[in-house]
Amino acid sequence: MALPHPICSRSLPQSCDSFTVGNAWTLLTRPDAPTEILETTHGLRSNASLNNRVGAQPSHSDTKVTQMTSQPPTINAEVVQVADNAYAYVQDDGSWFINNTGFVIGPDGVILIDTSSTEARTRAFLDAVAEITDAPIHAVVNTHHHGDHTHGNYLTAPAPIISHRLCKDIVEKAGIDHYPTAFEQPNWGNLELRAPTITFKTRMDLWAGDTIVELHTMGDVAHTTNDVVAWLPTEGVLYTGDLVFHGGTPFVLMGSVQGSIDALDVLRGFGAETVVPGHGKVTGPQVFDDIERYLSMILDVATAAHSAGKTPLDAARGVELGDFASLTDSERLVGNLYRAMAEIDGPEANANMSIAAAIGDMITFHGGPLLPCSA
Repeated sequence: MALPHPICSRSLPQSCDSFTVGNAWTLLTRPDAPTEILETTHGLRSNASLNNRVGAQPSHSDTKVTQMTSQPPTINAEVVQVADNAYAYVQDDGSWFINNTGFVIGPDGVILIDTSSTEARTRAFLDAVAEITDAPIHAVVNTHHHGDHTHGNYLTAPAPIISHRLCKDIVEKAGIDHYPTAFEQPNWGNLELRAPTITFKTRMDLWAGDTIVELHTMGDVAHTTNDVVAWLPTEGVLYTGDLVFHGGTPFVLMGSVQGSIDALDVLRGFGAETVVPGHGKVTGPQVFDDIERYLSMILDVATAAHSAGKTPLDAARGVELGDFASLTDSERLVGNLYRAMAEIDGPEANANMSIAAAIGDMITFHGGPLLPCSA
């Protein structure tokens, strides 16, 4: 693909606090940025209830998973150059636990955007980085807490892991999530818990030589309570994490439907030419409109189902997906409706919504006995 042309340049704040990581990176926090972010608890509460359902050990002790019962899959991935020194690592087919990562190369080190779900997949990603540069890893950004973006953190030690503050909290409380009664089990490998080591609430800037990588939170709940994007303003490249699925069904069960729609306006505001989604092929900003159409459909179906007294599962069974029928992981429709209908019921119902019940109905919708996972 053609490299994007520079489309935008943002000036740095006049006053900021900074510190250095390694030789090449200066991390900047913006003191003039808003200090408050909505910190709803339903993400934490939901993870706990799902762990109870699948019979996991208590989260504080669930620090290591060793599972070698299945052979590692064939990993189909490509490295896509999205700017002179920036890359996307795109894993096919982007379905459950098969995520994208990225990296930005500076003269003395590399910034990674996310890790992957299994030991084999993260090692393959790191090998792909090493084929392009022999520079060391100087920082890793986690775009949110989900395991397909954080499980591989331990393989990047001693590089610092940077995230939203709530991401660190949830990773530490949830441990290594593997959901054995929800998903077909891949070969996770020998996973070890490594939570973020540097956190922020609204904004942080990293430098790869002369390339600025701006980290932004959404200011509200969207895909999760702790979403972060990485924006390269001079290059016009936006790494979105799971705020964007391209070719896959958006998934907001652990976030907010309306919040995800609102986040799309934030993403549009960057003016990106190139969008690296959390799952699926590298794309452009038109993908934001596609996701908004899907999420708006979810709101319409949820509103009608709520008025009619239907359950999310019953509502999903009556949906004609039309243009969205080709998206992978269509059972996410049920989980999305659970979240949308809980939001209609109000803050208390939304905070106490059962993630376990939602995933159980997703399995029923799919036809069970487990959701497919080829990671």
